[in-house]
Amino acid sequence: MTLATLDLLAMDVIKKLKRKGLTVATAESITGGGLSQALTAIPGSSAVFEGGIVTYSDASKRKFLAVPTRILNKESAVSEIVAATMAQEVRKSFKTDFGISTTGVAGPGKAYGQKAGTVWIAIDAKQGTTTICLDLRGSRAEIRHATIESALATFARILIP
Repeated sequence: MTLATLDLLAMDVIKKLKRKGLTVATAESITGGGLSQALTAIPGSSAVFEGGIVTYSDASKRKFLAVPTRILNKESAVSEIVAATMAQEVRKSFKTDFGISTTGVAGPGKAYGQKAGTVWIAIDAKQGTTTICLDLRGSRAEIRHATIESALATFARILIP
């Protein structure tokens, strides 16, 4: 997908959130703020985007998103439970309808015992949490970009109609 496609996905998400009167916040690791940037690049996003936090290290995940040390030690930061906890905590912290999180390994090598391209995305709402695992290929930049696209596309599907 191209940058224009990323913009279209973000526009779709913002439009749907506005139409439904809903809000979102982000908790990012692998994407380093790129998901928040994609959303805030859309004019009028301030009506639905409350804020985001980049928790790149395990220490910041513990401190700012209350991810338990025992989970980080047992499962690692690149896991479904950590992605879900990040999304849940950012939604609660910002008091939004949705929280979206991204965590994974962009590469070029392994981290946390996971190969580059292993990614978890979580989308949390009061009704529950949706998680997806991706096995991506490409350069570090391509993996990060594909993670943002996948997060936006998944969120847009959740927001249908």
